[in-house]
Amino acid sequence: MAAAKRISEEPAFVLHSYDWSESSLILEVLCRRQGRVALVAKGAKKPTSNFRPVLLPLQPLLVTYTLAGDGSADIHTLKGAEWVGGHVMPTGDALLSGMYLNELLLRLLARADPHPALFDAYAGVVRVLASEHGDALEPVLRSFELLLLREIGLLPGLDAQTMTLEALLPATRYTLVPEGGLRASSAADRAGLLGGQWQMLQRALDDTSSYTATLRACAPVAAELKPQLRTLLQYHCGSPLLRTRQLMIDLQAL
Repeated sequence: MAAAKRISEEPAFVLHSYDWSESSLILEVLCRRQGRVALVAKGAKKPTSNFRPVLLPLQPLLVTYTLAGDGSADIHTLKGAEWVGGHVMPTGDALLSGMYLNELLLRLLARADPHPALFDAYAGVVRVLASEHGDALEPVLRSFELLLLREIGLLPGLDAQTMTLEALLPATRYTLVPEGGLRASSAADRAGLLGGQWQMLQRALDDTSSYTATLRACAPVAAELKPQLRTLLQYHCGSPLLRTRQLMIDLQAL
């Protein structure tokens, strides 16, 4: 019988966990080199488990696990998890924002489909969420949404109208919509950006340091980007409404 293949000290974040038995958890984990994977953490709910204080969301980890069977099974076995350190757990709006990003990744990323650049951007976002982020929260969320959509092939080019491929006019407003991509804004559109602003975002996404460049480019247009990206993301996530979005709506209604 061949030994189980072992993945050792893989940079990772826990996206979600749920009960598997009285003492164990199933984890949905984002790994840098392996993509999204499901792991069983045996005994993790026991008070004496070394896993118990470590397996928290929005915390940078190094995980070691063995692949089930020939590696094609959906759920693998967690063997070790180490907290890398560097920041504390986000709180308040930042925690809710982190849970929102985790839900997006769970809905939109296929298992075992690595996106190392997206992992690095996520790690950067989490560091901002855990800091005294001030006015950076909205731009950092918008930049990650753009990078996620681009990385998984759901973001049209932002330097031309999607249906006609006509170049954008710098002083004309355009709106990003789920089925039509980028098109000239109409009176009925809730939000839009000037052609020059969309072109600025495209240049940032194409930059070799795309996370930093996109974050800077999003800062002046984050409020107008928000409804457009949220509509596009919800369209691709399908029904029901994202749980974290519904929670935000409910909290705003209080």
